[in-house]
Formats: sequence, structure tokens, C-alpha cells
Amino acid sequence: MKENRHFLDFIQTTIRRDWKEPAMTDYDDGGEFTYGEMAERIARIHVLFKAIGLKKGDKVALCGRNSSHWAIAMLATVSYEAVAVSIMDAFTPESIYALVKHSDARIFMVGDVVWKNLKEDQLNQVDAIICQNTLELYYGKNDDIKKAHASWDKLFSAEYPNGFDPTKTTYSIDNMDEPAMINYTSGSTGDPKGVVLTHRNISSNVTFGQDRIPNQAGWNVVSMLPLAHMFGLTFEFLYQLAGGCHVYFLNRTPSPQVLLKALSEVHPYMILTVPLVIEKIFKKSIFPTIMKPGIRLLWFIPGINKIIRKKVYDKLMEAFGGSLKYLIIGGAALNHEVEKCLKQIKFPYCVGYGMTECAPLIAYTPWNEFKIRSCGRIVDRMEIKVDSENPQKVVGEIMVKGDSVMNGYYKNPAATEAVFTEDGWMKTGDLGVIDAKGNIFIRGRNKNMILSGNGQNIYPEELEDKVNNMPYVIESVVVSRGDKLVALVYADTAAIKKETDKTPEEIMEMNCAKVNKLIPRFCKINNFELVESEFAKTPKKSIKRFLYS
Repeated sequence: MKENRHFLDFIQTTIRRDWKEPAMTDYDDGGEFTYGEMAERIARIHVLFKAIGLKKGDKVALCGRNSSHWAIAMLATVSYEAVAVSIMDAFTPESIYALVKHSDARIFMVGDVVWKNLKEDQLNQVDAIICQNTLELYYGKNDDIKKAHASWDKLFSAEYPNGFDPTKTTYSIDNMDEPAMINYTSGSTGDPKGVVLTHRNISSNVTFGQDRIPNQAGWNVVSMLPLAHMFGLTFEFLYQLAGGCHVYFLNRTPSPQVLLKALSEVHPYMILTVPLVIEKIFKKSIFPTIMKPGIRLLWFIPGINKIIRKKVYDKLMEAFGGSLKYLIIGGAALNHEVEKCLKQIKFPYCVGYGMTECAPLIAYTPWNEFKIRSCGRIVDRMEIKVDSENPQKVVGEIMVKGDSVMNGYYKNPAATEAVFTEDGWMKTGDLGVIDAKGNIFIRGRNKNMILSGNGQNIYPEELEDKVNNMPYVIESVVVSRGDKLVALVYADTAAIKKETDKTPEEIMEMNCAKVNKLIPRFCKINNFELVESEFAKTPKKSIKRFLYS
């Protein structure tokens, strides 16, 4: 097994080799940086940091929409050996103020759109507030900082009297066990959890990607996941630059229509996404075709089914831009019917497993080895175990240790102590089993599990998978009401009224009866309860279950 290679070493090698090639483009407004231009902007920010008096280990908070400016600000921070503090732009102003303060950030680099909703006097504990887009100084704590910013161009010229040469770019890489990032997992203002990730944590992920899923210059990728979360940051950005790829940033979560347009124009070699996006595409574009009675019959007839399935494969491949080599899904379980269809048409998909605390990857398996309903096998430089008497058959909590595992939670020793065992294993909070070949199967979250009146463990995620396959169901949450289970359902009521002569309540009553025929009696759902709007979600598009318990 290879040792970790510092992610900044990968990137400085790419800059020197491919400095005239495109590195990143803002898809929405067309702004573009080559690798050389990216390196020069990083160097300019370094000069600014030095002039302001930023030191190694100081914190720089980042908050803005996905963009090349956010990405470069992050790279400038970690290559300066300061600590990047990522804060979601979707958080409320109150949460942003609280997290900037909690992180002890000296500099706040903010996107221009986010800044419009913030107040300077709520952030005056920092030394400087700098616009990510223009590097304009929004706020300077004293005259020295204001003067330093005003003389910034002269300072850069003095630092590089013969002009900046990207082929001589050098970043410090002798800092594997120093903090690189603090990543806040939520917008909590009470007891926030800032995950402290080292350069080793991130490097282990990037090294794994380059070893097991190598990429190369000339390949494109669309970045649609939040850069302020580790899945998007590590694998739609850092890992891509490590191989010399061209990243196109979407500055907000796209609708399926906007996403498909971007994919058709960019022709990505890889798509990283969450189940919700794929499920929406299937429900709108794929299932209406293959669920037709005639097609459904042909789907299972030997010989003919190969032709039908190849047409569906081609249609999906074309929708994804025509150059796709890898469709990698993470963040939650994929709907069983969607996954079954992907497997039947032999699409190059797999489901991975990770969490912010592991920067983020825990498990991955190439699509041609991937076992359906699993989430891969443990990645390099990591160990895994299930806390149960029979890990292959009896569900227990999944625990991990290794190079990707965080240092702990920033200024939160109680939360850090609670998540680690005495012998160093980190408790993921996920429940599952591991088969004899090392494939991991997640059954649900520890905190979501429902204990029935007769002592049976009920995993609501498994029930929701079946509920979501029912006609006109868009999404659902299964909750416990006393000793009964209820499925809260957001339904396509407009389609029900247009396509049937029944009320939404009648359709849901029929769906409830169908689901109960598919599940054991101990987890019978009492009824489907309609909700008027879609469920509130986290930035990575997981439903905020705690709001509906």
C-alpha cells in the first residue's frame, strides 16, 4: 500500500506541468483560470496575508457560493499553512456570525452575494473581511491593515520583481499532521461541531483517488456539490486538480434541467452526486418509459431485453454528456428500484460511504466490482469493524480508524470524547454489517433507529425506500407516533388530480396497503400522512429528520 502523498504536492506538480491549461471555470458566468493564473492569484493572496500579519496556524473563514474564487481562497489559505474554516453560504446570518466567532478566525473571506446579507458590526472580532471575488477589503480592524491592503500590488511586485513564474511554484508539504481545515457540519449556534481535519486526512483521500481512480489533463468535471462540504471539496475539486482536470463550478444547487444542460455542454468523465439528484432524473426521464406495459414485458425477455436495456443505457449516457466513465453516489442510500435499474443496464455506477469526520471517504469499490445495495469496501490506510457479536449477520455500529480520521471537534472536548473509544476507534453513528468479502451494508443511523414494542429494531430508511417507490410519492419520512409507525409523504398531488379520479388521500391509502404487503408485520405502517411541501434538507440534500420526529 502506498504512503500518502501530500495533496499540495500533487497540485504544485500539476501547476508546473499544465500551467497553460484550464484549471477551473465558473459555469454560470464564464470566469476561467488556467493552472498558471490560479497559482498567481494564490501567490497574490499569500502576499496579502503576509502584509496583514497572518501567521501559520491562524484561521481564515470562507463563506460563499461555489466558485473558482472560493476554491482559490481555500488553496491560498492551506498552502500558506493557515487553517481554512469552511462555512456554508446557505446558513443564516446569525449562524455565520456565530461560527466565524467560534472558529477564532482572523480573516473572513466572503463571497459578494453572501456579503449583501451580512452586517459588518457583527463580525468586528476579525482583523479583516476580504471579498473572495475581487479581493476588495470590506473591513480592516486598524490603519495598518488598511495600509497593507492599499499597498498590496506594490508588495506583490517587490516579491516577484521579474514577474510571477508558475513553473517555480513551491508549497510547503512538511506538515501532514497539522490542521488544514475546520469544517462545520451544521449551522448550530449553540454547541457547534467544527471537524478538525489535518493535511494527512485530506491527502489520504486525494492519494486514494489518484491511486484507484486515476484521472488526467483534458478531462472535465462538473462540480455541483457544496465546496464547504468535504465530499464536494475533496473529490470534485482537490482530487480533480491533482490529476490536471478542468473543473466547472455550478454556483448553486441546480435543478435537474439546469444540471442536464451543464452535463451536455461540459461532457464530464465523472459525476459525483447524491441519491436525490439521480432519483429525480430517473422518475422524470427513465421510469415513465420502462414502466410502460409493453416495455416492462420486454425488459425481462432474454435476448430482446439486451436491446431494450442498451437503449436505456444510451439515453442515460447521452443525458450525462456522453463521456461518463464513473457515476459515484454518496451521502445516503440509493433508492432500490433506481439502483436495480442501473445494475441491469450495466451502467458504470457505484455507491460510496463517507462522512465529514473522514475527509470524507470511508468506503469505495469500482463499479465493475460493486455489489448492489452495498456502499463499497474500506479504502486504503483505513480500518473498519462492526460492533456486534456477528458482524456479518448481526447489525452493529460501524467504527473506523486510520489516516483519514479527524483530530476531533474544535473546542468541543465532550463531543470528541464521545465519538472515540478508549482504543482509538471512531464511532460513525451508522449501523450495518460487513460480508465475508468486506462489502459494507448500512442499515440506518443509530439515532434514527426505532425500537418496536416487542423489542424489534426498525430502520426507517429501509421502509422509506419502499414508500418512495409507490405511485405519486416524491419523498417520505417514517416516524414513530406512540406505538405506531406513520409515513409522512410529500406527494405529486397535481399529477394525481390530472391522471386519476381519486383523491390524494385515497391514493396514499392504497399505497400504504401495498407497502405493508412488502414488509414484516412488526414494522407495519399505520398510515400515510400527506405533507404540503417537500422536506427541509441539509446542504448535501439529506432530509432533516429531527424536524419531523
